[in-house]
Amino acid sequence: MNSKKRFAALAILLGMAGLSSAQTPQSSESDSLQVIELKDVVVTSMKHEIKLIKTPTQLSVVNSLGCKKLSAFTVADVLKYEPGISMGGDGIWATNINVRGFSENRLVTLVDGNRVETATDLTASLSMIDVNDIQRIEVIKGAQSSLFGSGAMGGIVNMITKDGYFSDKNYLHGNATAGYASVNNSHSEYLSLNAGGRRWYVKLNGSYGHANDVKTPEGILPNSGFTTNNLGARMGFKLAENHVVKLQFQRNWSKDVGIPGGTAFPINATAKYANIGRTLFNASYEITNLSDCFKSLKLSGFYQNIIRDVEMQPHTITTSLMPNGNTQVTAPQLFTPHAVHTTFGGQLQGTWEFGEHNTLIVGVDAWQRSMTSKREKYINVSIVNPDGDTIKTNKVERFESPLPDCSFASAGLFAQDEMHFLDNRLTLTVGGRLDGIFVTNGLCHDVDSVITNGGPATIPATQRVTFEAGKTTDLSWSANMGLLYKVGEKTEFVMNAARSYRAASLEERFRYIDLGSKVQLGNPNLKPEKGYSVDLGFRHWGDQLDFQVSVFANYLTDMIVETNGIFVYSLAEGNALDTLPALIYDNVDKAMLYGADFNLDYHIIDGLQVYMSGAYTIGFNLNNKSYLPNIPPMSGRLGVAYTYPKVGAVNLSVMAAGAKEEGMIAEGEKATKGYYRIDLTLNSKRFEIGRCGLQFFGGIDNLTNVAYTNFLSTNRGNINFEPGRNFYIRANFTF
Repeated sequence: MNSKKRFAALAILLGMAGLSSAQTPQSSESDSLQVIELKDVVVTSMKHEIKLIKTPTQLSVVNSLGCKKLSAFTVADVLKYEPGISMGGDGIWATNINVRGFSENRLVTLVDGNRVETATDLTASLSMIDVNDIQRIEVIKGAQSSLFGSGAMGGIVNMITKDGYFSDKNYLHGNATAGYASVNNSHSEYLSLNAGGRRWYVKLNGSYGHANDVKTPEGILPNSGFTTNNLGARMGFKLAENHVVKLQFQRNWSKDVGIPGGTAFPINATAKYANIGRTLFNASYEITNLSDCFKSLKLSGFYQNIIRDVEMQPHTITTSLMPNGNTQVTAPQLFTPHAVHTTFGGQLQGTWEFGEHNTLIVGVDAWQRSMTSKREKYINVSIVNPDGDTIKTNKVERFESPLPDCSFASAGLFAQDEMHFLDNRLTLTVGGRLDGIFVTNGLCHDVDSVITNGGPATIPATQRVTFEAGKTTDLSWSANMGLLYKVGEKTEFVMNAARSYRAASLEERFRYIDLGSKVQLGNPNLKPEKGYSVDLGFRHWGDQLDFQVSVFANYLTDMIVETNGIFVYSLAEGNALDTLPALIYDNVDKAMLYGADFNLDYHIIDGLQVYMSGAYTIGFNLNNKSYLPNIPPMSGRLGVAYTYPKVGAVNLSVMAAGAKEEGMIAEGEKATKGYYRIDLTLNSKRFEIGRCGLQFFGGIDNLTNVAYTNFLSTNRGNINFEPGRNFYIRANFTF
C-alpha cells in the first residue's frame, strides 16, 4: 500500500470516528497531553507505586506528552534529552542509550516490567517499542540489582505502554495519530481503540511506519531507511473487587532496516536487518487488600521472543598466491546471520504496609533466556592464472553456528523495606537479593557443513571444536540502601549506596568470530562483575523553581574485557591441531566511573519557563590507567518554553556536547569535536470538536543544519554525521 492510500485509509477512520463520537464518552487520551509537574509524577519501577519526590533514587521520567512533542523515531530519541542519558546506535532505527557511562550491556531494559534480553553488539531493543504507544518511560540512574537482578549495574530502563482502565460507566473511545518528518521522508500512522466497564476493559492498537535514507548536512547517509509495524492488545478483568487479571500481547515487526554502523561488521560491508521482530505475551493476577497490612499479592509471567535476520554484503576480496603461480581470489558474496532469542519468566511479589511508616516488599522471580543462532556464508572462490584469466570458480555455501545452542537462567529472592521516621522527614530504604545463575550450552564447531557448487553437504576435515558442551553455576548477591532527608517542606537531601553485579552474557561466554589472522573468543568460565556505587543528591521542589543535582561514583571489580591470548583449537574428534592468536574475554580489570548531573526548571511568570540540564562522566580502567570506552562527552541543554493556553506552546532549546579528543578516549576510539544544535518544538492546544479532540505537534530539529558527529554512534561504526535539519508535524485525534 502506497503512502497516499495509507493516508486516505486513515482519513476514513477519522471520519468514521467523528460520526460515532456522539455515542461514546470523551477519550481519556487527552489526559496524557496535560503537563504534569515532575514532583507529582508517580513511578512504578521501584516495584510499587510511589511519588517521585518520595524516593531517594535518581530517576528520569518522560510521559506521553514528551514523546508526542518530539520527532522521536525511537525511545532513545526521546531519552537523549534527559541529563545523564546519551544516545548511540547503529543507524536511525537501531538505537541504544548510555546512562552515566554504562552502555546497554550493563543496563536492564524492561517493557511493562518484562525483560528484553538480546545482549549482542546489535541489539535494537529500544527500537522494538512503538513510541506512539508509550505512556511513560522511567529510567533509574544507578545500581538496582537488589530489585532486578543481573545486569542492573548502571540502571533500569522501564518502558510503560498505554493500558486500558476500569470505569463505573461503559465506554468506547479511541485515538489516531499521523506524522511526517522531512529528514528521511518518513511517515507513521497509529490507531488505538479502548472499551470497558466496571469489571472489564479491552485496548487494541496498531501502527505502521516507513522511512527512506536520512539526509545529513554532508549528504545522504546510505542504508539508513526502515519499515516497521506494531500490533498490541491489553485486557483486564475484575473477578471480584480486589481480584484483577490482566493480559497483554505485543508484536513488533520491522524489515529492510539499514545498519550503517556496527562494529560487528567489516568497515566496507553493507548490512541490514532483513527482518527483526519481537513478540510478547504477559499475564498477571493481583489480589489487593487481603488484610489491614497485607496490601497486595501479585503473580505475573511473561514470554518474549525476538528474531533477528541479518543480511550482510562484505564487499571484500582477498587474494593468495598458489605454489603453481596461479592466484586464488576469495570473494564473499553474502552473509546471513540469524538468531532467535527467547526469554520467559515469572514473579510472585507481596506488599505489606505496617501503618503509615513502613512498606515491605518481598518476592521471588525466575527467568530464562535461550538462544539459537545460525550463519550462512555464500562465497565465490576463483583460480586466476598469471595472465589474469579465470580458470575456475567454485561457489561455496558455508553453514556455521556463531554460538552454541545455549541458555541463561536466573532465580532470585528479593526484599525491600521502606521506613519513615521523624514525622516523615527521614525515609530509609534497604533492600537485598540473592540469585542463582545457571548457564548451559551444547557442543559447537566453527563450521557445521559446506556445500560446493550445489553438491552434497560435507563436513570439512579441518572442522574445529570451538566450545565443548557444558554447565556453569554462579551464586550472586546484591544490596542497596537509600536515605531521603527533608530539611524543609520543599528541600531534601538524598543518598544511595549499592552493591550490584552482572553475570556474563551468553555472547561473552560463547562468542566465536574468525577474523582470519585472529579470533574473538568467549569464555564460559567468566565470573560476575561486581559494582559498588554511591550517589549523593540535593533536590528542591518549589512553586517557581525545581532543582536537582547529583554526584556519583561507581567502582567495578572483575570487569569483563577482551584480552590478548591464544586459542588452541582441535578436530571434532578432540585431537589438538593448532593455535591462533585470539582476543579472549576475561575478568581482569577494575574500573571507576564518577561524575555529576543536574536539572533546573524555573517558572519566571505564568506560562514562561526556563530550563537547564547538564551531565559529565569520567571512566577509568584502574589496571592500566587508561580511559574506558563508550563514555559520553560532557553535555548540556538550555531552553525556554512559553505556553499560551488559548493557542498552544512553543519551546526553543540548545543542546551541546563537548569534544572527546586524543588523550580523553579509549584505545581504538575516534576523537570527535564538540557541537551544539538548536531545536524548536510547537504544539497547539486541544481543539474540541463535539466530543472529539484534535491537537497538532511539530517543530524543527537541528534548526541551523549543523554537521556534527555523535561520539557514541561514531565509535560503533560508520556513522560520521547525524541527521540534518528536520521539519516534522504530527496530528493527534481523540474520539
